[in-house]
Amino acid sequence: MTFRLVLFAALLAAAGCSSAPEPAAKKDTSAPQSLISTISNKHPLAKYLEISGFRITEGGSGKLAVKFVVINHSEADIGDLALHMKLTTTAAKPGDAPVAEFDAKVPGLGPLEVKDVSATASTKLRVYEMPDWQFLRADAEITSPAP
Repeated sequence: MTFRLVLFAALLAAAGCSSAPEPAAKKDTSAPQSLISTISNKHPLAKYLEISGFRITEGGSGKLAVKFVVINHSEADIGDLALHMKLTTTAAKPGDAPVAEFDAKVPGLGPLEVKDVSATASTKLRVYEMPDWQFLRADAEITSPAP
């Protein structure tokens, strides 16, 4: 009986003295932040459009080939668009020059449609000098059709 009592006391002591298990470190399962893009709110179509999926490659000396998608989130057709785009860094201060600037033509978009767009941008940087996509910001202005 004494042996059982000692064993029981030892088990109680071990259970009482053990610390709670450390909570598992939370893994960040969120997707990486995509390149931030904004469209000037001055145009009435801006609230229906999203620009995303930027891919930047070298297109020759002083030129970048820029590919991206434009998404129509409305239930209506949107005709041909012209965009003026500026690529800046996320750390850029107001008034800093963009790292690249270009115009792009977007063919008409049907309701809830996505279109691939390609453009050529002028820059003073080589493609390997460009900030990683996580640190770029695209600011777009709809230049056509007029509001």
